[in-house]
Amino acid sequence: MQLQAAQSGDGETGAVSNGSWRVECGSVAGAAGYHIGGWRAASSYSLATGILSRQQRGMESTPESTAPKPAFLGKDTPLPASPEEAMLDYVPNPRKGALYLVRFAAPEFTSLCPVTNQPDFAHLVIDYAPGDTIVESKSLKLFLGSFRNHNGFHEDVTVGIGQRLAKEMSPRWLRIGGYWYPRGGIPIDVFWQTGAPPEGLWVPDQGVASYRGRG
Repeated sequence: MQLQAAQSGDGETGAVSNGSWRVECGSVAGAAGYHIGGWRAASSYSLATGILSRQQRGMESTPESTAPKPAFLGKDTPLPASPEEAMLDYVPNPRKGALYLVRFAAPEFTSLCPVTNQPDFAHLVIDYAPGDTIVESKSLKLFLGSFRNHNGFHEDVTVGIGQRLAKEMSPRWLRIGGYWYPRGGIPIDVFWQTGAPPEGLWVPDQGVASYRGRG
């Protein structure tokens, strides 16, 4: 839906419309114009309001028409049969230029032992600082779920996930922690990162304690 609003310059009348209906609104000091859908707005207010325009606050972003739509979000998508078949979807970074961290946690990740074919379970934590794009979360969920019938050692699976994301997404920084539940009495934790994190990036602890059994 595309929602548009216009406020007259005299601050007395205004209207909101999506093309099929129109709502008149009352007096507002100043002038305003909105386009909600691509999250683009330009507005101005009298000094009495004490509110800066969106342009002054740096809140303008790419119009909806120029942003690619997610490939899987909102669609009935079957689980890929393998990681090789799975496609990761990337969308433009909505805060390009800002240094921030995104975290995904998958506490019930599962794959298969390449020798015994028995299931392995892990708690994965993926942290990354976006560059030009971010990974769409549903595509990541499908990608991780595709390992359910994949045979691989803990080290290969953990590092492989991190390397694929880093190669395709080209983030400013990425790390992955694979906290595997014990089989044979020994838990294995696997850690990989692209390099040192950028200066000034807030990187919280991944918050997964070492496995102790009954302690």
